Amino acid sequence: MIHRIALLLSAFAAVPALAQAPAAPPSAVAPKDDLVRVALDTDKGRIVLALDARRAPVTTTNFLRYVDAKRFDGISFYRAMPYGKGSGLIQAGITKDARLLYPPIAHEPPSQTGVTMDAGAIAMANIGPGTARADFFILAGPITTFGDSFAAFGRVVEGMDVVKAILAAPVDPAKGSGAMKGQMLEPAIKVIAARRVN
Repeated sequence: MIHRIALLLSAFAAVPALAQAPAAPPSAVAPKDDLVRVALDTDKGRIVLALDARRAPVTTTNFLRYVDAKRFDGISFYRAMPYGKGSGLIQAGITKDARLLYPPIAHEPPSQTGVTMDAGAIAMANIGPGTARADFFILAGPITTFGDSFAAFGRVVEGMDVVKAILAAPVDPAKGSGAMKGQMLEPAIKVIAARRVN
């Protein structure tokens, strides 16, 4: 199933004709009190996320459930997908033990939340609306062709250099299938711990 999620994500990235979600007005930025910070300590360094609990409450609550239960400890960024010039995404998730997965969540599209797919955005991977569970991706640059296909729910506030280092890490040209072929990191980049931070 994880491979189907990643495959769908590749398919969306490869289709530039998808509808674009309207950009949120600048005033739609969440108040500081509504942002929940989470640090992902990886083999390449620390990534700090600010999750938008006000505008994307379902998706943020789901992500925090995995963080608080320490179910993201030991997972890996296993995929790096280049997209255009200087852009792309890195993907992580629970791939080894399906018992750690919580049920799928309701879809919160960018057109509803105003959380856009800009550089540094974090979003949940899925195989269709209402199927997101634990796989997530971080954008190294904007990918507007995703439209409402994925639920963005926050952004990187520290560690974009780490995101870019993971995107530039070595991949195995023979690993992966279909649109994912050649996008599997070798070795994968381990997430040592995921924790809320002040």
